[in-house]
Amino acid sequence: MMISKNQVKYIQSLGQKKSRDAENKFVAEGPKIVNELLEAKNCPGLQVFALKEWIQLNPAAAGPVELIEVSEDELKKISQLVTPNQVLAVAEKIKWDDEVVIKGTISLALDAIRDPGNIGTIIRVADWFGVKNIFCSNDCADVYNPKVVQAAMGSITRVRVEYVELNSWLTKNSNEVSTYAAVLNGRDITKMERLNEGVIVIGNESKGINEEILKHVNVHVTVPGKGKAESLNAAVATGIILSHLI
Repeated sequence: MMISKNQVKYIQSLGQKKSRDAENKFVAEGPKIVNELLEAKNCPGLQVFALKEWIQLNPAAAGPVELIEVSEDELKKISQLVTPNQVLAVAEKIKWDDEVVIKGTISLALDAIRDPGNIGTIIRVADWFGVKNIFCSNDCADVYNPKVVQAAMGSITRVRVEYVELNSWLTKNSNEVSTYAAVLNGRDITKMERLNEGVIVIGNESKGINEEILKHVNVHVTVPGKGKAESLNAAVATGIILSHLI
């Protein structure tokens, strides 16, 4: 079965948030990420477009999904990558059936983090440390942006990302768990005890956390530095904070 011109146009359109929202679908690329989606139970409706060599190495993929062999030229047409990598999947957005629980867990809240690579890396870091929930302000980058999906490396199937009006969300949940904010002049995380529960707020690395959001924060925390850099990359800061606090 060959890929049609309409399919090429459709897959290309999923690079835009408007189309992803309208179709409730997204694109993932590369053997590692596609295999993660194939193994996930919350990512239905997969269509896989792959080179012959990938299909030969993954015969089991032909069973549960729609599998279409494509040439290298066809893969280039539908890929969002500079260098396409063997296989591309179109999937329905992740389905989360269980209720969101923040009590007794560590969650992340992201304020105005607009760089897709940062969002994707934070999702992957959260997955590494066992953080199950991330709450993003509505002006954060879209979790299904191809660059986010690429940077998350399959972790979007295990880490739940919800978009909320963050100020209102924190107002509603501030009595349930303590809230910690990553700022420049807070408590040294290397001298703090491990956390059993709480929400850790990470802000835009150039503007920091919105003042209205800081009103809901119980504890300001800081990654101590020894050099002269103005700030840390948001994803790097998240990894350091999680490594010390959970």
